[in-house]
Amino acid sequence: MGPGFGVWTPEPPERLNRCTIGELPIRRADGSRRHGGVRGRMTERVVGRTRFVVVDGDITKESVDAIVNAANQSLLGGGGVDGAIHRAGGPAILADCETLGGCATGDAKVTTAGRLQAKKVIHTVGPRYHGRDEDAALLASCYRTSLVRAREQELRRIAFPAVSTGIYGYPIEEATRIALATCADVVREHPEAYDEIRFVCFGASDAAVYRHRLALLDV
Repeated sequence: MGPGFGVWTPEPPERLNRCTIGELPIRRADGSRRHGGVRGRMTERVVGRTRFVVVDGDITKESVDAIVNAANQSLLGGGGVDGAIHRAGGPAILADCETLGGCATGDAKVTTAGRLQAKKVIHTVGPRYHGRDEDAALLASCYRTSLVRAREQELRRIAFPAVSTGIYGYPIEEATRIALATCADVVREHPEAYDEIRFVCFGASDAAVYRHRLALLDV
């Protein structure tokens, strides 16, 4: 296999602080690597011992331990990412959700993944954006609590959508900053708990924001 292909395996600590994009690697002067590519390309950076990955793709097709669903408080399905996950995963997800009694904003609950490639779905309810400090706290809680649920069930590879940035109106730049900073804080607090956290973006423009923020992240 050529460079950049195959199964990812941990690298020595001296190589962990890097940022890579796409496939064919080009070594930068600062030691990071940049890869070329089109839709579906990946950007990665290791925070502590956890690989952070940004990809422009379809979260319902992610083969990870858990995907996170941007749900509503009823947990009974909706539009956007929520509807796509329920459609792809089938009725088993809804059947599990019906036993949970809904979910508060900022909280997260776990169900089967049905027909999805993931093992579990973590449903979290993001805030509607009103420009308040409370909005940021609730959005951060979505990411933190989702990772708590993952850790409780020993789910080590988790894929997130851009929570609250659809019809809930959260500005993508601020939502991305909160997402990455919160996840980075959690993996620093629990360095052995997670192998990979993916941020699966719907569209190249959102992915570009995530890539920019990931490059700026203090590791």
